[in-house]
Amino acid sequence: MTENLAPELSEDQQAIVPESKEVDQPTEAQLETSEESKLTVPETKEEIIACLDNLAKQEAIPTRADVDTLKQAFYKIKTTEINELKEKFIADGGDVKDFEPAQDPLEDQLKELLNNIKEKRAKAIEAEDKLRAENLAKKLQIIDKIKDLTESTDDFNKLYKEFKDLQQQWNEIKAVPAGEVNNLWKSYQVYTEKFYDLIKINNEFRDYDFKKNLELKTQIIESTEKLLEESDIVSAFHQLQNFHQQWREIGPVVKELREEIWDRFKSASTEINKRYQAHFEGMKAQEENNLAEKNAICDALKAIDYDALNSYNTWDEKSKEVIELQAKWKTIGFVPRKINSQIFEQFRALCDTFFEKKAEFFKVQRDRLDENLEKKRALLEKAKALKDSTDWSKTTDELIAIQKEWKTIGAVPRKYSDAIWKEFVSACDHFFEEKKKVNSSQREEEEANLAKKNELIEKINAVDIAADPKKATEDIYAYIDEWHQIGFVPFKEKDKIYKAYQKALDTKFDLLKVDRSERRMQNFRSNLESISSSDKPKNALYKEREKLQFQFNKIKSELQTYENNMGFLSVSKGSGGLLKEMNKKIEDLKAEMDLIAKKVESIDANISELDKN
Repeated sequence: MTENLAPELSEDQQAIVPESKEVDQPTEAQLETSEESKLTVPETKEEIIACLDNLAKQEAIPTRADVDTLKQAFYKIKTTEINELKEKFIADGGDVKDFEPAQDPLEDQLKELLNNIKEKRAKAIEAEDKLRAENLAKKLQIIDKIKDLTESTDDFNKLYKEFKDLQQQWNEIKAVPAGEVNNLWKSYQVYTEKFYDLIKINNEFRDYDFKKNLELKTQIIESTEKLLEESDIVSAFHQLQNFHQQWREIGPVVKELREEIWDRFKSASTEINKRYQAHFEGMKAQEENNLAEKNAICDALKAIDYDALNSYNTWDEKSKEVIELQAKWKTIGFVPRKINSQIFEQFRALCDTFFEKKAEFFKVQRDRLDENLEKKRALLEKAKALKDSTDWSKTTDELIAIQKEWKTIGAVPRKYSDAIWKEFVSACDHFFEEKKKVNSSQREEEEANLAKKNELIEKINAVDIAADPKKATEDIYAYIDEWHQIGFVPFKEKDKIYKAYQKALDTKFDLLKVDRSERRMQNFRSNLESISSSDKPKNALYKEREKLQFQFNKIKSELQTYENNMGFLSVSKGSGGLLKEMNKKIEDLKAEMDLIAKKVESIDANISELDKN
């Protein structure tokens, strides 16, 4: 008698996720990062090369942890040797900049062995990836075939035999891509269970399967529980992954025992995962502590105040501290892999900087006094060459710069100190005394000009317009010409006196009803006469013309904008006031353009006159 048996999807379709995340099928990279090196590190570079060579020749691929341990040990010894050679080189009087360590043939052997191992690992990973892809394709085919069996109406005995063959094939196929493990297994389990649900299997066959599966899963549980006694936590974790893979390949057990054996297996797995997680958290915490200690050493090296190291004693004391820090560094263990090289390079650079600066200090002490003397002699020659200059502004800036540079130069040999200082001060004092005399005379002249302009303003204010307007106009223009003939006034009085002058002119011109444009034009002509009588008048006139032409183009562009806007306003309602205002603005701009055009014509006339002469 047969019956429909439909085993439920229970523990086999549940993700095995204890309190710490479990990796169903660890990748090569995951296994590498979880490994610790158990090598006894050799003490010499030759022994390290021999050890690495032995690992490279083995059939099994060396772990990254072992390779990295040997590599770091090699370079740690090499760095110590180079530092010792450098310090001896400096102690023997050598310049640190000239230090060049000899080529190490053992380093070439190291690099060659590392490359060989790298290539070997790459080939192995490539082959493994290829195999996993092939296995995935095979298992997908098996799932499709089991799916076909669930839909077949063939004889049961034939179907069951094919099903068992497919199960055997499935179990014989091992690794697949890690990302496909869960989905692949779920699909396989769904159709396997569906086969049991849809095919009427004899109780004897089913019971036999259940019994056999229970025996296999019990063995796995017992082996997993023994792993709790394993001292090598990492090894226990790796073995657990294999047991989970085997568990998935075994079919279901009798329904009454499924939850019991699953809970037992899950409990042991959870404990192993907890130990594994705690182990690496402990390692990570220790590495973080090591990183903090090494960062503290780097901070101590960064905090060195090189400015305070200004004597032989201070340098020697600080050297002892640095050497103690180097010794302490060697006693600290590994830091997180991602920052290991970076923190070591930083430490090495800081140490190199210290000893380089120390060597430089001792060298500078021997040459500093003579170099300072040569620098000050050069500045003295510059000061002596400038002491008789009459380019007061430029030379003042140059001598002040020389004096500032003088202060930045340190001491010179005692026997030359007083003499060179007195000679330098004498050259500077000579120039500034002559400048003071000239400035005194110039100030007197500017004060006199100020008095003349004040007197001229009084004359303008005194002009009687009512008595004789024509004569008054002639007098005012004569005063304007006279104003332009007067030279500079003190700078702080310049704006004030000009405003008073312009105010006096505007008052008289308003009474004479002289157009403002005409006033400006007349004032401009007077300025042109002054320019034409100056040194290099043509250059000044051309410069003035270029400035006026720029103003003309700018106003022309502004005028065009207003005229364009007028077209829009003329068709708008309620724009009468704005339209009137814009018309006024347009007229003002046109008047300004006319005035500029007249000014340009006057300049051209002056240039033509100068060309004739």
